[in-house]
Amino acid sequence: MNVYENRSLKQLLAGNPYPGRGIVLGQTPDGRESIAAYFIMGRSENSRNRIFVKEPDGIRTEAHDPDKLEDPSLIIYHPVRQFGRGLIVTNGDQTDTIRAFLEKGLPFEQALRTREFEPDGPNWTPRISGLLSPDGSYKMSILKSADPEGSACARYTFEYPGLPGVGHFLHTYVTDGTPIPTFQGEPERVYLAGDLEDFAQMLWENLNEDNKISLYVRFTNLNTGTYREWIRNKHLEAGEGNR
Repeated sequence: MNVYENRSLKQLLAGNPYPGRGIVLGQTPDGRESIAAYFIMGRSENSRNRIFVKEPDGIRTEAHDPDKLEDPSLIIYHPVRQFGRGLIVTNGDQTDTIRAFLEKGLPFEQALRTREFEPDGPNWTPRISGLLSPDGSYKMSILKSADPEGSACARYTFEYPGLPGVGHFLHTYVTDGTPIPTFQGEPERVYLAGDLEDFAQMLWENLNEDNKISLYVRFTNLNTGTYREWIRNKHLEAGEGNR
């Protein structure tokens, strides 16, 4: 068994109908750029009624059809926000919690000790978070229920150096189910390849066609801090808002 094997993101996604929401952090094969990606999927009409919208410091989710929006509490948030030359990526409003703590000089881990999994029993959807540093290193966290009843929260944080061509993939669910099974273990070690357009297109094409909603990808130059980004919204496939 090779514990250092870099798995294929394409294969991990193509065979999985419902990984839920996912974060990928890592580095390009030449070591010049960091990579951050975030995608959302959905099964209910309320979850599927979303798009990614650019903000000056990242992106936010927005209802595609405001008239169909039901409960916004767990689906409308700011998943990607820049902090200095670093980047926060999460699947919920803990993005703002992390940013508030960092602004006070307090660590990522301390911010997440104030939060827990989502209150959507019996799924108890995990809160997943990532913090990409200017040097290409990164942290990832998952907060998930410690039992089927949602009575306590288990917190896990992983810290990785930036390695050329290596990334980690953390997602909320193992796959589809009733209830939906929570992600288990360490973030999946994956190989990262391709330029921005090729990499983003690979992710989008291999997310389940019925359940995928939106995808954001960002490549950041580790020397200059300049970045390129790519957004795709299923609701806007043929229109403005995708790039």
